[in-house]
Parts: sequence; C-alpha cells; structure tokens
Amino acid sequence: MPQRHNSALPLHGRVVAVFGASAALPGEADYQAGEACGAALARAGAAVVTGGYAGLMEAVSKGAAQAGGHVIGVTVPGTFVSRPGANPFVKQEMMAPSLTERIHTLIEMSDASIALNGSLGTLTELIVAWNVAYVERFCENDPKPVFAVGQRWDTIVTSLANDLQTDRGLVTNVPDVAAAVEGLIDALTSP
Repeated sequence: MPQRHNSALPLHGRVVAVFGASAALPGEADYQAGEACGAALARAGAAVVTGGYAGLMEAVSKGAAQAGGHVIGVTVPGTFVSRPGANPFVKQEMMAPSLTERIHTLIEMSDASIALNGSLGTLTELIVAWNVAYVERFCENDPKPVFAVGQRWDTIVTSLANDLQTDRGLVTNVPDVAAAVEGLIDALTSP
C-alpha cells in the first residue's frame, strides 16, 4: 500500500532501483540521462540502489549523491574480480555472492524500479522486476512499479508480452527519465 509523503519530498523513505548499461561514459547522452535520473529521484527524497559499478550505475549514483541523496550499490566482487569496487558516489556498498543474488537484492530492497538503456544485464533485471510484479498479484500484494525508459524497451516488452501472452501493463514505458520519475511519484503516492 503506498505511503503518504509530503509534497516537497514525495518519495521520502522510498528506495528506487535503477538498472542500466555499464559501458556508458561521462559526457554521453545515456550517462547524462542517468545523472538526471539519480538527481531527480534524490530531489524527490528517494534513495537509489544500483549495481554499484561504472556506466549508468555510476551516472545515477553521481546524480543522486550530488543532489544530496543516499546511494546504495550492490556489487558482485566474486564475479567482477577485475573491478576495484563500487563507484566513488556509493555511500553504502552491499556485496552479493552472485549476479542472481544481486538482482534479487536490488528488487527486494526497492519500492520501484527504472530501466534505462542497457544490454543483457539490464534486460535481465527488467525481466525479473516484471516477473516479480506479476507474481505479487497472486500474493495479494500491490505490484512494485516498473518503468522502462525509451522506445527500445517498449518494443522488447511489447514483443515479449505478445509472444508470452502476459500482462504488458506491469511495465510502464516512458520516453525519458523525467517521465519515469514523475510516473513513479504518482504510482507510489496515489491512494
């Protein structure tokens, strides 16, 4: 059941998982979108949780940290042995023993999720978040909101929903991060 929050910080006390590509570089449009997403979520009062490493995970973390938000990174040091650890904007690092545990942790600790541009890892996270939302309905729970940014995800999710004859409505496709954050605020604060 959504909690009521003041209008200045509508997401105060909420945690939002943000998924995205590890290859995005500072200055690129995707990276800038990640920074904007993290900053908007932090300004709304939410903590952000990402995979904790580089690319869009770093961009979201940077945006949130610079806006005064709490940043959680769920890393997998046993899998990514060549990575030196969480990006410098992560305030709280959680170490998962495997990629599947990392995804479970990201989704379990969050109140909602947003998928930015990405590849197989981001697709996997989006699919698991979608599946968890689907299953929550059978447990008489409100599904956690899942937002996917961009036409690419809309095409993929629509195709999968049609092929698998499943509920397309559990993933909300939006054109940009501003629409994702606005929709997420509405979803988490509406009675």
